[in-house]
Amino acid sequence: MKLYRCAIVIIGASGDLAKRKLIPALDALYKSGKINGDCLVVGAGRTPFSTEKFREHFDVSPEFKEYLFYHQYIPGLKEFLRSRGDFSRVVFFFSLPPLAYSHTARELVAEGFGSESSIIIEKPFGCDFESARALNAELTSYFSESQIFRIDHYLAKEAVQNIMVFRFANQIFSPVWNSRYVESIQISALERSRIDQRGQYFDRAGIVRDMVQNHLLQLLCLITMEPPVSLAADDVKQQKVSVLRSMKIEEYRPYQYEGYRNENGVDPASRTETFAELKLSINNRRWATTPVYIRCGKAVHRTSTKIGVRFHPLPQILFNRNGTIPPNQIIFKIQPAEGIVIDISSKVPGTDEQITQSHMNFCYRDTFKNASPEAYQRLLYDALRGDHTLFVSAAETENAWLLLREILDRRDPQVYTPGKLPESKLGVNWIDFDKYSGLCS
Repeated sequence: MKLYRCAIVIIGASGDLAKRKLIPALDALYKSGKINGDCLVVGAGRTPFSTEKFREHFDVSPEFKEYLFYHQYIPGLKEFLRSRGDFSRVVFFFSLPPLAYSHTARELVAEGFGSESSIIIEKPFGCDFESARALNAELTSYFSESQIFRIDHYLAKEAVQNIMVFRFANQIFSPVWNSRYVESIQISALERSRIDQRGQYFDRAGIVRDMVQNHLLQLLCLITMEPPVSLAADDVKQQKVSVLRSMKIEEYRPYQYEGYRNENGVDPASRTETFAELKLSINNRRWATTPVYIRCGKAVHRTSTKIGVRFHPLPQILFNRNGTIPPNQIIFKIQPAEGIVIDISSKVPGTDEQITQSHMNFCYRDTFKNASPEAYQRLLYDALRGDHTLFVSAAETENAWLLLREILDRRDPQVYTPGKLPESKLGVNWIDFDKYSGLCS
């Protein structure tokens, strides 16, 4: 019987995620040669597909379709795999509602899957600290922490991975990456769209649970954490947990867009926030006097995610005698157009002392001609290799929920007009991220 390197089992394979993201990502990995004939892909679910019908469900390369199989339900899955070969590893992707995670893990163990197996789950990992801790306890009663891969797809974005490279592979920035030089750190994650068809989920969650607890706190950890002793997953996660534990919420302002309560699936009396502003402090030696501001939400004027690092202003001497030179800023453009922009001051040609603002740009589209791989390609490939670096640990999840514990259910939002940013209540000199929209676009 043939010995295969791995089997990739998608539980809930008849759903939308498998069709739009997972199977196309695996097809791309096959085309690039990262997985080949030593890996099989098995769909499992309640839908009564035959293998032939399952293959017809996906628009992928004919060669890759030969590696697709289907088995209905989890009972009998172990024998189904055994009938097709011997596998050194079996990776299960839970394309399921989070409420089904624990039950499914229990079913897999009852079916006989053990140390050769790994499971991949997606957020939300609980809805608060208590539920996250309970979920982690349940999952680790069936699979060890080393067998569990928690996806935060932001971590697979090339622009996010490049934050660590920017910080730790470029010595010129290291001496100024602290509160002596950095005036503030600002994160802006905005969406033009409303809640679309996610009303039932979103009204229970809100923007803080949906975006801040996971994606944005992960970005903040990468920007502010101490250098890990190595690039091993455990060392990186240790530093992220350390900086998370030093954070504190100083101020919080929730907002809700006008007309939200009329959206499909939303409680007509809902107090759920669709937009939020937060001020945080980081109580360690590196960042003790540098505030962090987060602004995120839906139904505003643009869609983009950016991180701004603003440096302290120049003293009022030499070229800045009048205090008119803006402070230097570094802008990390996460999406939609990836890049890094550094604001600098330069002399206008033909003048004596006229200073203007200019930019130094690093744009992915100009430097790298090949398109960046889609997030699920990288995440699935790393899970197959057993690399946890771009996945979230139980400790990260629990500490992020613990940080937000006091504000999660403070639902007294102010109303704002769709298509516009709410008027800020934090009294912050916000970075004008809009002026960077044309750079690396």
